[in-house]
Amino acid sequence: MTKNMTEGSPLRLILSFSAPMLLGNLLQQVYNMADAMIVGHYLGADALAGVGASSSVQFLVIGFCIGICAGFGIPFARHFGARRHDLMRRSMFNAFFLAVLFSVVLTLITTLCCTGILHLLKTPDKIFSDAYDYLFIIFLGIPFTIFYNLMSAVLRAVGDSRTPFIFLVVSTILNIAMDLLFIIVLDMGCAGAAVATVTAQGISAFSCFFYTLIRQRDILPGKADMKINGRDIGEHFLMGIPMGLQYSITAIGSMVLQSANNGLGEVYISAFTAGMKIKQLVMCPFDAVATGVSVFISQNIGAGKPARAKQGIIKGLTITVSYGLFLGVLLWFAGRTMTKMFVDSAQVEILDAAGRYLRCIGLFYWAIGFLNVCRMSIQGLGYSMRAIVSGVLEMIARILVSTIFVPLYGFTAICFADQAAWVAACVYVIPMCFHCLKIESRKVAPEES
Repeated sequence: MTKNMTEGSPLRLILSFSAPMLLGNLLQQVYNMADAMIVGHYLGADALAGVGASSSVQFLVIGFCIGICAGFGIPFARHFGARRHDLMRRSMFNAFFLAVLFSVVLTLITTLCCTGILHLLKTPDKIFSDAYDYLFIIFLGIPFTIFYNLMSAVLRAVGDSRTPFIFLVVSTILNIAMDLLFIIVLDMGCAGAAVATVTAQGISAFSCFFYTLIRQRDILPGKADMKINGRDIGEHFLMGIPMGLQYSITAIGSMVLQSANNGLGEVYISAFTAGMKIKQLVMCPFDAVATGVSVFISQNIGAGKPARAKQGIIKGLTITVSYGLFLGVLLWFAGRTMTKMFVDSAQVEILDAAGRYLRCIGLFYWAIGFLNVCRMSIQGLGYSMRAIVSGVLEMIARILVSTIFVPLYGFTAICFADQAAWVAACVYVIPMCFHCLKIESRKVAPEES
C-alpha cells in the first residue's frame, strides 16, 4: 500500500494520491453536513444557528490539531523518500509522544474555556445553550481528532491515502445513523449531533491504527525505536507548530468575522452557517490536491530531486486553478439551491442571504487554487515558518473587513471578507513558494537537479 512518488508521471501520481484524499475530505464534510442537515430540518433554524455559532473557533482548535499532525508527517515522508526507514520509525514514536501531550493540554484548556469563548463570539442568548452543548462535546473529542490525523499522516507519508479513506466511509455511515438516533429518536438535540460526530471520529481513528498495526507493522515504531530524541522532538515542533499556528492564525480572523456576523442576528447566523457548509464541501478538492503535492514534494526533496518537485507544483496549480474557475460558475448559478440541504424552503430570507454569500465567494475561488497549493508546497519543502505569514495576512484582511466594513455595509461585507483574505495571502505565498524551491535546488548538484 506504500507508494514511492520519486519515479513516474507527476500528474498521475498526484491525482492517484489525491483521489482517496478527496473522497476522504468529502466524507469528513459529510460528518459536518449530516449534523447541519438533520439539525436544520428536525430542530429548526435556531438550533442550526447554535451549531454554527462557534464554527470559527472549532476551525481554530481542530485546525491546529490537523495542522500539527500534517507537520509531523513531513519528516516521515522525507525519511521514506530517502529510504531511511529507521529514522522514520524513530520520528514516528516522538510524534506519538507529542500527540498525547497536545491531546491532554488542548482538551483541558478548551473545555474549561467553552463559556468564555461563546461570550467572546457574541453568541445570542436565544441559542447559547445549544451552542455550548455542541461545542463542549466537540472539544472533548480532540484526542480522537489528533489520533486520526496522526495515523493518516503516517500512512500518507508512505504514499497510502486509500486506507484512511476506507475507514472514513465506515465511520461516516455510522455518524449519519447515530445522528438520526440521537437527534430524532433519543431527542438529544444539538448535543446528540456532537456525540455522533465525536464517536464516528473515534471509530475512524482506532480502525486506522489497528489496520496499520496488523497489515503494515513494519512502518510503525518497534521497541528499539521507542526513545525520546531531542532532535526528532525539535524537528516535529519546527514542522508541526507552524502548520498548526497557520490554521489557528487564519481562524482568529474567522472568529472576528463570525463575531461581527453574529451581531447581525439569527437570520444571518443561519445563512452564514449554511453557506459555510457548502463552502467547506466544495473546497475539498483544493485541500486534497494540495496535500498530494506536499507529499510529492517532500518525498522528492528527500530523494534529492528538486526539479521533479517543481513539476509537481506546476501540475497541482493547473488542476486547482482550473477547478476554482469552474466552481465559481457553479456557485453563481446553483449556490442558493444548494443551501436548501440545510434550510427549509420556507425560510426565504435565510436562503437569499446564503445564496448571495456563495455567489460572492464563487467569484474568487481561483485564488484558493494558488493559495492552497503554494502554501502546502512551502510546507512540503520544509519552510513551515514562512508559510505562517500567509495565515497572518489572511487574519489581518478578515479583521479589517470585520471591524471597518461590516459596521458600514452589514452582511454584504461578510460576503467579501474571505476573498480579501485569499488575495492578500496569494500576493505573498506565490513568489515565496518558488523562492523556497530555488533554495532547495541550490542544495543539489547541478547534474542531480
